[in-house]
Amino acid sequence: MMKKYLLQSIVILVTVFTAGAVQAEITARKIKLGIQNPKGHPMEVSAKKLAELIATKSNDKIKIRVFSGGQLGGDLQTVSALQGGVTEMTVLNSGILGAQVKDFEVYDFPFVFENNKEADAVLDGDFGKNLHAKLEDKGIVGLGYWDLGFRNITNNRRPIKTLEDIAGLKLRVIPNPINIDWVSALGANPVSLAFPEVYTALEQKAIDGQENPITVIYANKMNEVQKYLTLTRHQYNPQSVIISKKVWDTFSPEEKQLFKDAVAEVTLFQRQLSREQEQVALQKLKESGMEINELPPAEMAKFREKVAPVVEKYSSAIPETAAALKAELAKQRQ
Repeated sequence: MMKKYLLQSIVILVTVFTAGAVQAEITARKIKLGIQNPKGHPMEVSAKKLAELIATKSNDKIKIRVFSGGQLGGDLQTVSALQGGVTEMTVLNSGILGAQVKDFEVYDFPFVFENNKEADAVLDGDFGKNLHAKLEDKGIVGLGYWDLGFRNITNNRRPIKTLEDIAGLKLRVIPNPINIDWVSALGANPVSLAFPEVYTALEQKAIDGQENPITVIYANKMNEVQKYLTLTRHQYNPQSVIISKKVWDTFSPEEKQLFKDAVAEVTLFQRQLSREQEQVALQKLKESGMEINELPPAEMAKFREKVAPVVEKYSSAIPETAAALKAELAKQRQ
């Protein structure tokens, strides 16, 4: 009996000591996480969940403050601040990182992914991990991919029911070359704007329309300044959860693992929430009076044909990455 008691006591002491040792490797710190999406959007809700989970896992030593609605500036400003260690974390369209590593432009190719399932498989597999690994030389560490949904086009001039209807529309695009080129290929006039400027530009009629996932359109109340929505599902932009390498390099191994585990856990929550909310948001937009149009397969085929030369052009600049993505997609579709 005495031996059993002593053994139990030793196990308890070892557990307490180990837990104390792990906690000793967690340094008290404050982290800023900036996103473009407003309060209530699945991205903001998930960022807060990540903050709560990391606070719990670190015994309240690591506190993440979420700055939503572009409070820390546009995506390009945020990435620059992150590289300098001024802003510690962000979640943003992966394609924007093409300004740092050209291979990330592959995530802006139109009509690449067919559905959520194959997108998740590619991003969570070697392809997605290998691309994130390329960011480290640029002062950025990739921790995972979140979901924003497939992008669709809105405008305030006319319903888009055919390819010809898009001609001449001034459409806001994410500020990078491939988005400018594919919008131009469709016959529209691309206008590069940081996301925080979009609503005002639509309200003032400086632009006719924009393209974003359903949840973004609804969360940012674009239905107040846009009448027509066309479900083109023309682009799937993964959302990279990234952290400043300057900050990451100050983490202990325990802190790094804590962040990796927390991001992986919240990723499952975030994707489910995002996809559930997409259906809710679409219904809300309909109820608000937006005219919703879906294009028949034959018309969508025309869209794909028009942008195919753009995909070919940008693929030639990153041939290995484009080929790797094509091979991975083929594997998923077997």
